[in-house]
Amino acid sequence: MTRSKETGWNFDNSYARLPATFFSRINPTPVRAPKLMILNHSLAESLGLSVEALQSEEAIAVFAGNHIPEGAAPLAQAYAGHQFGHFTMLGDGRAVLLGEQITPQGERYDIQLKGPGRTPYSRGGDGRAALGPMLREYMISEAMHALGIPTTRSLAVVTTGESIMRETELPGAVLTRVAASHLRVGTFEYAKAWGTKDELQALADYTIRRHYPHIENEEHQYLSLLQEVVKRQAALIAQWQLVGFIHGVMNTDNMTISGETIDYGPCAFMDAYDPGTVFSSIDRRGRYAYGNQPRIAGWNLARFGETLLPLLHDHQEQAIELAQEEISNFATLYQSHWLAGMRAKLGLFNEEEQDEALIDRLLSLMKKYRADYTNTFRAFTLNTQAGSKLFGTPEFAEWHKLWQERLARQQESKEDANALMRKNNPALIPRNYRVEEALKAAVEQGDDSVMKRLLAVLSSPYAYSAEQNEYATLPVSTRPYQTFCGT
Repeated sequence: MTRSKETGWNFDNSYARLPATFFSRINPTPVRAPKLMILNHSLAESLGLSVEALQSEEAIAVFAGNHIPEGAAPLAQAYAGHQFGHFTMLGDGRAVLLGEQITPQGERYDIQLKGPGRTPYSRGGDGRAALGPMLREYMISEAMHALGIPTTRSLAVVTTGESIMRETELPGAVLTRVAASHLRVGTFEYAKAWGTKDELQALADYTIRRHYPHIENEEHQYLSLLQEVVKRQAALIAQWQLVGFIHGVMNTDNMTISGETIDYGPCAFMDAYDPGTVFSSIDRRGRYAYGNQPRIAGWNLARFGETLLPLLHDHQEQAIELAQEEISNFATLYQSHWLAGMRAKLGLFNEEEQDEALIDRLLSLMKKYRADYTNTFRAFTLNTQAGSKLFGTPEFAEWHKLWQERLARQQESKEDANALMRKNNPALIPRNYRVEEALKAAVEQGDDSVMKRLLAVLSSPYAYSAEQNEYATLPVSTRPYQTFCGT
């Protein structure tokens, strides 16, 4: 490991020590006139980096891919993936991993540039990124982090001084993404399809050392790896559902082995509660709709289990049986996390057999009356019945009576219940129209103040502060909202 003392870069390159089949060494393609658009000060400090030094010309050149910092070993990762159910070879088509930052606390994080030019996996693409989608990833990933949901994060976005062509001419940008790692289900699919058993085992061993060192000495460590990934994904998807987050493109290459949310292309947050909600323009059949996300996660984990079969047992039938048993646990684990989270959103500390029916009845009423998901629970937390036609119905009055009776049966006080709800019901989410408003100002008018105000209120989603009230309002427009991959 080498260190850039002024900035604080402290790179290691453990991924580059894997077999060469897993990556291609390549430098980013320099850009004309990089300019810092936004820098994540708190993230920089947690990584052991100097905020002041990161605003220098040399540091901006690093963020743009014009300069390789000392100790970095740039590469593009190879992986595959099931995209909308269809298997294909992929890889970092517009991303370059600079290396892994070792923090002063000894933690390891990938530092990846997104949009720095073509790689061997670009498949005809230009390897570039537009400013709008990069700022979108910055905002949503930071909002997810503030909500307490495991996620990749964004360290910086720089403009390139160059335009890229999509449907129209757009300003170019490069985002610096920070992740526990970029190991994906698709990385293992690639190893299984095009690597040797030894290479697959090397990848699995590396993954265990990096993310699950506590199982390294277990007799059946590869089965334990599958167990651990199932556990993390069950917890993660439950957290998505509990805040109404819709990923939009849950391909296997977008499911991390670390259990972090990754890829913020066509994602959005649900307004009116409806399990069939889809925002992505390319998800025409609703494969990745809000209500389908747990099922798709289980499907993706089954693909992960398939890649590990050669390591689970010498006899395939027994390997399949072992994998199926672990993957079948996902649904139970997910439901347990989700139900515990829903109880907390309603201020319930203990468990009663009828809780699930109580929750399901509420969600059914919310769907019937198109009640806003976030604001319904916000109203419960604030002990108000305003802002939704749901609250004026006899059906809701009946449900509310049952809920109050349920609260009265637990030992904890109403104050305790309210405190629990405040910890689990965000006062606001990144409303889709607010995100678009911020992007329009930043991209079209060069005004980043709207985005920075939005980021400020999103940084403490459970604060219930007065300045958050206006950001909790619903959009005036009733036009369907649609998202795009932004490639």
